[in-house]
Amino acid sequence: MRLAMQAAGFQCAGCGEWVETTVDESAGSKQQYDEDCQVCCQPNVLTVRWDGSAQEFTITAELES
Repeated sequence: MRLAMQAAGFQCAGCGEWVETTVDESAGSKQQYDEDCQVCCQPNVLTVRWDGSAQEFTITAELES
């Protein structure tokens, strides 16, 4: 079984650094999950959406409350 993973990035809501991540394309066009920042270790809630016109995923991040 081949997993469909795509490289993407987000700006940490805590420290502002850009962080590389991967998105599982098979999980759908709208996803939400937690991921710790690789720089400051703060937990970010990521909202991932597929942008069909740009043919890429966009990610917004908020600090976990």
